[in-house]
Amino acid sequence: MSIHTFTSRDFTRDVSAAKRAAMDGPVFITDRGRPAFALLKIDDYYRMAGKATPSLLEVMDGMPGGEGIEFDPPKLGIQIQAANLD
Repeated sequence: MSIHTFTSRDFTRDVSAAKRAAMDGPVFITDRGRPAFALLKIDDYYRMAGKATPSLLEVMDGMPGGEGIEFDPPKLGIQIQAANLD
């Protein structure tokens, strides 16, 4: 894991490069030569915060308009049988 540094100007010009760099480790974004922000992969953030990665349903529930989402998929009624390998 390596640490990358982008100036605010470089970050603004090429956000994709900063995101690619964040796959390898944290990215510090500087403002007038001093670190001002850090860009991390979301999994790294959750690990550092001591939280488990949320499920898709938990993420959707936290989105505007997604309050109280209930997900109860219908049962298909498929019967599983052992394969006949003869």
